[in-house]
Amino acid sequence: MPELTPLNHTGSIIIETARLTLRPTTLSDAPQMLRNWASDPEVTRYLTWLPHQNLQTTEAVISAWNERHKNPDCYHWGIIEKASGQIIGTCGAHALDEKNQSIEIGYCLSRAHWGKGYTTEAAAAMVNHLLHTVGLNRISAACDPANPASARVMEKCGMTLEGIRRKAQFCQRRGFYDLVYYAVVKE
Repeated sequence: MPELTPLNHTGSIIIETARLTLRPTTLSDAPQMLRNWASDPEVTRYLTWLPHQNLQTTEAVISAWNERHKNPDCYHWGIIEKASGQIIGTCGAHALDEKNQSIEIGYCLSRAHWGKGYTTEAAAAMVNHLLHTVGLNRISAACDPANPASARVMEKCGMTLEGIRRKAQFCQRRGFYDLVYYAVVKE
């Protein structure tokens, strides 16, 4: 009879890549986060949350993330560009299913840094950590079909297209919309 190997929850430990550092966010990141991407309607175009209108909103979001960081099964990082020392985005995981050892990931990056491979670099590091250090069996991600750049990130991280869930998510700007699902499994 198959048995599950217990997960090795690490929390949001620091992860280094060639050009990036993934680390937990801090309140001191709020001004850069607001300026670099959280207030940009183009960055948030395919996300469920609206652009931040002020620093207080960004600080409240980071405070909520920091509360979750207290749990060893929380996986959420600020993406720091090593060359500039700037926080240029975030990535993380949610919807942890302990029984089935699966989780869903997401990411968001400053428009000024699009097209440089940073999102793929951060997402691949996160996928690698979750599969091989934490020991998860399955990692999934979803994007709006109108956002092919996000789908390419998922493919570059070894994920396979699984299908489309019709009208699966609600956004205040657009109402219900479809989600394209990708996943990778540890094999």
